[in-house]
Amino acid sequence: MVAANFPWLSVLVAVPAAGAALLGFVPPLRRAVGRVVALAIALVELALGVYVAASVFDWSAPASYQVYESHLWIPQIGITWSLGVSALGLVMILLAIGLVPLVLIAGWDEDDAADRGAYPALVLALQAFMVVIFAAYDLTVFYFAFEAMLVPLYLMIGRYGVGEEAARHKAAMKFLLYSLFGGLVMLGGILYLWAMSSNAAQDVSTLFRMDTLTQIMPNAPMAVQMVVFVTFMVAFAIKAPMVPVHTWLPDTAAVARPGTSVLLVGVLDKIGTFGMIALCLQLTPAAASSAKWVMCVLAVISILWGGLSANGQNDIMRLVSYTSVSHFGFMVLGIFIGSQIALVGAMFYMVAHGVSIAAMFLLSGWLSRRGGTQDMREYVGMQRVTPVLAGLWLVSGLASIALPGLSGFVPEYLVLMGTWSVSAPLALFAVLGVVIAALYVLMPYQRVFTGAPGAGKEDLADLGARERGVMVPLVAAMLILGIWSAPLVSALTPVASDLDLTNSQVGATVEGSAQ
Repeated sequence: MVAANFPWLSVLVAVPAAGAALLGFVPPLRRAVGRVVALAIALVELALGVYVAASVFDWSAPASYQVYESHLWIPQIGITWSLGVSALGLVMILLAIGLVPLVLIAGWDEDDAADRGAYPALVLALQAFMVVIFAAYDLTVFYFAFEAMLVPLYLMIGRYGVGEEAARHKAAMKFLLYSLFGGLVMLGGILYLWAMSSNAAQDVSTLFRMDTLTQIMPNAPMAVQMVVFVTFMVAFAIKAPMVPVHTWLPDTAAVARPGTSVLLVGVLDKIGTFGMIALCLQLTPAAASSAKWVMCVLAVISILWGGLSANGQNDIMRLVSYTSVSHFGFMVLGIFIGSQIALVGAMFYMVAHGVSIAAMFLLSGWLSRRGGTQDMREYVGMQRVTPVLAGLWLVSGLASIALPGLSGFVPEYLVLMGTWSVSAPLALFAVLGVVIAALYVLMPYQRVFTGAPGAGKEDLADLGARERGVMVPLVAAMLILGIWSAPLVSALTPVASDLDLTNSQVGATVEGSAQ
């Protein structure tokens, strides 16, 4: 754990939060130049994040928590304002703050002319919560941000979505209820953890800080670990999303703006897998090891169910969302199978999926907006009408199904290779999911983009300069992650090594807890 001389992470939280507050409390500014102000703040945030990654974070020790700061908040019950990041947390922050400017530019002409800065203000508020979640070094700080982010997301879905108002509100409420239920179950686990750990802590004022919890929880009895593990996993499985608590996602994606879906699926749903790694594996290793096969079977079910469901969709946004259910299954499988290689693959997958799914949601949204419908049955031959859009959609789809040379190949290969070393049957079922994935990308492409153009769709415009500009960094990221994956793998491997479920420390913990 390395402290920083300057509170860089708090600044990364404060910049978008201040921008959201400025636009929220100064309506004339928001209405006049809200989009410009939001984009400028997002670019400043990106520059600060890149500076922290390049000059402050020590990549020679990627598994250690760095850029650390801690301040007493409510010492009577052990709550501190503590932030710190390992390589995984920093990479996820970079993914989040990198996608936000692209989302703002991609939806530049989607806002209500009377108040163009309202939606960008919510995006900035959400960005602040994303940074807090991936940088939280105190469990309660993580939980507060986990719940608070629901407010801007609810408004982004229900008020600023697409389609009929009733459908938007229904989907937003379903998302909120699922998320609140998971959060309340997690809160129960946090309260139970406090009750069980407060007597064991030497300093109660920092009870919920990760350094304190990592000294107490791995040595706690199996029953205590299992209660905390299960309550946390309910929240993370909903967020991930895993079958059978995934149904809120396709309903939400069908009515949300493409930019909202990019942030929700590309970044925020990774809170589920991030929490499994940073909290479940780290704080409850014995329970995680005991639940290994249950979690892996559920992960494989998610892989297959998500893929088969995607193949049955006519709504292109629902199709893309179901592909994510399948991809999250690969991530969860890599997290719990008990292989260091697979765990590295799962963490890499979190980044690679964020890039490819962002491109797929944006391109599908642009197509739907041009054609006036998300129903794929209304399109045919779009490759001749919008060749750039068609080509980019295919590239993004191939990246998501792990074509060699693109971003999805390395993480999926690592997960499958690590799984095979532990359980050949599970690996074979997961490979079946890869075959299904090829179908849910190539068949929609054939339906929508090949053949002769359909009536009424011959004059649709291809991507403009602004939209092509948004796609440039996304395609570049797909290529870089696919061709030059070694730096990210090298950074994540020490993190996985510290959390590997096969190491001797976890085995000793399981044995000691059983006694």
